[in-house]
Amino acid sequence: MNLIKPPKLNPGDKIATVSPSWGIAGEFDVRWRYDLATKRMRDIFGLECAAAPNSMRGEKYLDENPEARAEDLLWAFSQTEIKGIIANIGGNDSIRLLPYIDYDVIRNNPKVFIGYSDIMNVHLMCLKAGLSTFYGTNLLPSFGQPQGVPQYTIDHFKKGLFESGPIGTIDSPDLFCCDPNEYDNESQTYTYHPCGKYERLQGRGVVRGRLLGGHTGIMELGQTRLIAPFQENENIILFVEDIVECTSPADFADFFMWLDEKSVMRNAKGLIVGRFNQYPENDEYKNALLKVMEDLGLAELPVLFNLPFGHTSPVCVLPYGVRAEIDCDKAAFAILESGVV
Repeated sequence: MNLIKPPKLNPGDKIATVSPSWGIAGEFDVRWRYDLATKRMRDIFGLECAAAPNSMRGEKYLDENPEARAEDLLWAFSQTEIKGIIANIGGNDSIRLLPYIDYDVIRNNPKVFIGYSDIMNVHLMCLKAGLSTFYGTNLLPSFGQPQGVPQYTIDHFKKGLFESGPIGTIDSPDLFCCDPNEYDNESQTYTYHPCGKYERLQGRGVVRGRLLGGHTGIMELGQTRLIAPFQENENIILFVEDIVECTSPADFADFFMWLDEKSVMRNAKGLIVGRFNQYPENDEYKNALLKVMEDLGLAELPVLFNLPFGHTSPVCVLPYGVRAEIDCDKAAFAILESGVV
């Protein structure tokens, strides 16, 4: 897999904020959160944020105009003074950008792009263009938390996007919260719970592969048009996460059956699963995963569970297409190279 890595970010850079999926960042009663998050980007990282032209026009306009969301994305890639791009928030509608994407604009202007949840579809579009991007933080939920940004999130954002050395071992945070989503509530408190280290569910030894993944929504009809990299690359470390509101344990198992039908699981050398947004933990997800691995004849596939990415806080950063390693004996996951140059 020969992907283009974007140049690293530096303090003083200007980054674009975009709304490729959901336009809530532009709503009057949510704007405070956008302002708080962009201030923190400046204060913590030295990054100046520039809102893409249509990104703050609100939910109704962006829902009715997916081409405007695509225009924002292409604008951000094409502007030479913009050095990186962060999604304001996820949602459920980014797949509608697909007809309007000019892959040459992305390919010819490589830069950092980061987001998670439904932003997965944009990552897969960038992947189609040949660019490595980052499944990591969104602006509002990650940096607009009223009570502050976890140091873990800050450290991994810096390590992934500002440093050109290998990212290395991904550690576990001591606490996590379940990504509350009352974005118009200035007094909302994030409740953090104790959590142990992520765990090995099955497998032995050490395996290596290229990071590819997202959430279970890739199973929906539209996203199948972007699944080719998962089918064409023989050495994948697959990463998967989702939320309990959208994915039951049975749905979770069905997702891996679907991946197997699409000839993806045969390419997986290992699997890492993000922590679900629920406390206390629902062991049925773990049990369903172990059962479906056995049913698929993959009971020896290395699997790590409860990693810090996806719809919880804090989170690490996962660069698409880079080499990664699962060490089952140490129950450890590491990213063996940088995501930037």
